Amino acid sequence: MNQYPLWKYLLILAALVFGLVYTLPNLYGESPAVQVLPLRANLKADAALLVRVENALKSAQLNPEALTLDVTSIKARFADAESQIKAKDILQNQLGADYVVALNLLPRSPQWLTGIGALPMYLGLDLRGGVHFLLQIDMKGALDKAAESSASDIRSTLREQNIAYAGVSRDGNRVAIKFRDTAARDKGSAEIRQRFTNLELREKDEGGEYLLLATLGPVEEKRIQESAVQQNLVTLRNRVNELGVAEPVIQQQGMDRIVVQLPGVQDTARAKDILGRTATLEVRMVDEERHFVEGSPAPFGTEMFRERDGTPLLVKKNVVLTGERINDAQPGFDSINNEPAVHINLDGVGARKFKEATRENVGKRMAIILFEKGRGEVVTAPVIREEIGGGRVQITGKMSTEEASNTALLLRAGALAAPMEIVEERTVGPSLGADNIARGFNSTKIGFAAIAVFMVAYYLMFGMVSMLALGANLLFLVALLSMMQATLTLPGMAGIALTLGMAIDANVLINERIREELRAGNTPQASIYAGYEQAFATILDSNITTLIAGIALFMFGSGPVRGFAVVLCLGIMTSMFSAVLVSRALVNLIYGRRARLAKVSIG
Repeated sequence: MNQYPLWKYLLILAALVFGLVYTLPNLYGESPAVQVLPLRANLKADAALLVRVENALKSAQLNPEALTLDVTSIKARFADAESQIKAKDILQNQLGADYVVALNLLPRSPQWLTGIGALPMYLGLDLRGGVHFLLQIDMKGALDKAAESSASDIRSTLREQNIAYAGVSRDGNRVAIKFRDTAARDKGSAEIRQRFTNLELREKDEGGEYLLLATLGPVEEKRIQESAVQQNLVTLRNRVNELGVAEPVIQQQGMDRIVVQLPGVQDTARAKDILGRTATLEVRMVDEERHFVEGSPAPFGTEMFRERDGTPLLVKKNVVLTGERINDAQPGFDSINNEPAVHINLDGVGARKFKEATRENVGKRMAIILFEKGRGEVVTAPVIREEIGGGRVQITGKMSTEEASNTALLLRAGALAAPMEIVEERTVGPSLGADNIARGFNSTKIGFAAIAVFMVAYYLMFGMVSMLALGANLLFLVALLSMMQATLTLPGMAGIALTLGMAIDANVLINERIREELRAGNTPQASIYAGYEQAFATILDSNITTLIAGIALFMFGSGPVRGFAVVLCLGIMTSMFSAVLVSRALVNLIYGRRARLAKVSIG
């Protein structure tokens, strides 16, 4: 009567082995480590860099426990924090400013666990310590900037085409162009429609003036807003690299907010300075008459910069125009050869200067240089094929689609696309983080122990079975969170503790139902069967209502609330499995083989 088919026992055994394997990495702890990340686009984390790091550590008589190379960085693990700090100083001096050397913590998990993807959960900011910023993007500022850019470009276009107009003004996101007669307005409208496909045009007559009203379309507004968020995300990531944070969290929250979490950083002032820093772009002509010799100073009137592949390039000091004149840069394709290209939009002043510079330097190279913290890098240096007017520039040059996208991003990401304001700021000290970890685990252990004492004292053997099922539930929950590489935070710990308290309810319902059946005079085997079968509907109902609440928290909550909701929802599913299947399998193994069972130990 109370026997599972073999496949159910095998399923439960496989789940327990799975849970144990993926929970194990959390028990090994972490080692102090140093992480080396290249800063420049032309530098890669490769075998050559691994050898440089290894030699630098050997020369300082430092022997790391492990030295590994991954896709983006090199990590060296040490036995103690003293060796870790010493290694950081040595490597930073040896490798120079082209690399970030960050302090890190690496799991001590054996290689065989890492090889099958069994990794520990990350610790959140409230457990490890660090700073947290919530940044609000000024979307109105981004749209105003786009409208101002459109107004400037329209002025330049009308002047170039010799179309008479009385003035161009901007009111919010709307640009008003005044004409003296309908003929001029019709001519201007045709030219603007052809050049500015992203604008919606409407004619209006007012007080003897012939107006043409241009507004950004809904699709274009959405593109500008999405582009502003993505550009700000990339810019912030580039800036955070300088802080040497091993595992920063920089992600979009909602439509117009960005969360920045910097574990291990305690200097809030410096973090604010980095996040608010500006970068600049400059366009200069390449000096092709003279050549740079390594080790020698640059000739008079020139400066040496390096291209993204490390090639030195001699450019003139005279600046043609700065990045302030670049309104937008988008990846696309060359209309002639259909090759990947970057399309740049300049404002009115920039368009005029660029037209003059390209007219006078056809056949020569022009370098676009990105400056940050006083250091310049050549993003691209194309050859000028012809005079370029109208404020729309196209850059080509044997680049892949990905390179075109990255170049456009760099051109846009020299500064923030839209202003940002810090609307939330938190600092968590490392000692407070360690205290939070201790308190969280202690509360879970004390709660588990208290439940175990009560259940065993009240339900005897069935109480012991319930506690084994509860232990399996905790095993499954931690394994799932580890496999998902979830970040464990204080709300997550609260979710685990709450899950344990709720999970035992199912076993209480089952045990009480079995007791009722025994009091009614049923046999022990029939009582066990009826207890599990009839309590299941009640267990399912109560868990579904809690699951609905968890899903609502996840959908409408943010940050810590969503973390709590994830743990809660996963805990509900694992508790259903463990409280019903695992506990019944144990009861079946203990009592199910006896055909004539006289009594059961249930208190």
